[in-house]
Amino acid sequence: MLDRTTDIASSAQAWLDEFERTLGKPEPASLDRLFFVDSFWRDVLALSWNLQTLAGRTAVAQALAALAPKAAPTGFKIAPNRAAPRWVTRAGTNNVEAIFNFETAIGRGSGIVRLVPDPADGDRLKAWTLLTALDELKGFEEQLGSARPRGQAYSRDFRGPNWLDQRNASRDYTGRDPTVVVVGGGQAGLAIAARLKQLKVDALIVDRESRIGDNWRKRYHALTLHNQVQVNHLPYMPFPPNWPTYIPKDKLANWFGAYVDAMELNFWTGTEFEGGTYDKAKGQWTVTLRGADGSKRTMHPRHVIMATGVSGIANIPAIPTLENFKGTLLHSSRYEDGENWTGKRAIVIGTGNSGHDIAQDLHSSGADVTLVQRSPTLVTNIEPSAQLAYAAYNEGTLEDNDLIAASMPTPLAKKTHVMLTEQSKQLDKELLDGLSRVGFKLDFGEAGTGWQFKYLTRGGGYYFNVGCSNLIVEGAIKLKQFSDIERFTAEGARMKDGSTIPADLIVLSTGYKPQEYLVRKLFGDGVADRVGPVWGFGDGFELRNMYARTGQPGLWFIAGSLAQCRINSKYLALQIKAIEEGILGREVSTS
Repeated sequence: MLDRTTDIASSAQAWLDEFERTLGKPEPASLDRLFFVDSFWRDVLALSWNLQTLAGRTAVAQALAALAPKAAPTGFKIAPNRAAPRWVTRAGTNNVEAIFNFETAIGRGSGIVRLVPDPADGDRLKAWTLLTALDELKGFEEQLGSARPRGQAYSRDFRGPNWLDQRNASRDYTGRDPTVVVVGGGQAGLAIAARLKQLKVDALIVDRESRIGDNWRKRYHALTLHNQVQVNHLPYMPFPPNWPTYIPKDKLANWFGAYVDAMELNFWTGTEFEGGTYDKAKGQWTVTLRGADGSKRTMHPRHVIMATGVSGIANIPAIPTLENFKGTLLHSSRYEDGENWTGKRAIVIGTGNSGHDIAQDLHSSGADVTLVQRSPTLVTNIEPSAQLAYAAYNEGTLEDNDLIAASMPTPLAKKTHVMLTEQSKQLDKELLDGLSRVGFKLDFGEAGTGWQFKYLTRGGGYYFNVGCSNLIVEGAIKLKQFSDIERFTAEGARMKDGSTIPADLIVLSTGYKPQEYLVRKLFGDGVADRVGPVWGFGDGFELRNMYARTGQPGLWFIAGSLAQCRINSKYLALQIKAIEEGILGREVSTS
């Protein structure tokens, strides 16, 4: 086995050299010999102009042979100034992992190859996973570093408009339309708008809240992020190194405002996106925006990006007899602060993160709280268990870690998360045993894949324990099963055993409807049917209709954690720039 850095680097480069030679005269049989039998290739725009994952060396070889002649990839070299080739363990498999650079006919890219010895071929190193990702378009590079704007348009021009005059004019859109309207000003909207700004694509963010950051600021009082600061940077502008490990929601909200100013993003607050229609012949939308004062503005962008989160409409289930309740009934999205309920009685229905956090906030404010569980829920301690998935971000550069995150094919990511879930179950055994004793119903995700895949498939169904689970085990927060409720009454909930849970407040922590409900509301049945489901995997290895062209030309979706938005905004922006420059077609190829 190779054990010296020079051997590792030279072996990785030798594989890349052979790979490039074979791509130059691609034949599936020749490419087949370079890949391990159970191998994966994930291409992010570089050769296919799609986000796609191929599994099995035959499928990988055939796809590479078909795509390489047009893309003309060359120059596969170990990347300087990146993590050096090394032995690592991914998804339980030891492999040589190497970051490389390459070029295509229209752009420059980076990738990762993971090599494993093939016992069936004399332990020859073969590719187990391969990532090829587009980084930039030739001739349309981002304006960074030495390529930064010089400001000639306003520098030392004493009679012309200065920088602020130009910013105000840009933001007002008097007599012009943006190329892109971004709906939603959270991390998804900011990330994609910042990426487009660097590519000189005119984008306007619209958000119905009155202040930038209100989508975080107006959430419940005690909220902080559940993953650590080093994972959560926005593009181009990392958080200061003295920021807390877990960012409070108001601190993040204020940062969003500073980010918009620093990145010179055009942002309209207090603006509701009321919907739009698409003119295929003109390749543009007609959209209506309504201001806080009721005024309306019609615009004709070429692209609309939905950046409203994994889901956009509060899910308020039709619960029989709930209309009998005469106290205050709120969806979790409307809940603000437990201090208003000191000395009162509250029922919280739903045991995801929001349900637990709201129950704990109410309890801490002196309310008598009963948490009602509707379905089994994954619980994991916020430290160290919930952070295991982000361990790589504790070392190395953000750029390398983002590429590593993008490189893991979904089947191997699932395998990794099964292993992490088993590890967290052992770490959290005392807590989980205590929850089981008091009747809390636990699960660990489909096929044991844990919280990350609960998020990627349904957007919730788990809780990062920051203390509420301990309160449940202790009995300080009471636990009931929804199936044990007979009916709701004016005073609260009557149980099947004849007892009553009195309540002044009921909070429905019941999540949100899938994004396709919002698409249907804003754009109509035709568009919704063309797009189909948004988020989750369906039968494939990629999130459905996320970060890529959809069945509706000019309609895009971006959502997820700050890290997901940071990583994938880059690729979404490149596609829009390529369309605007005539490099890429607006419609998804069916070939």
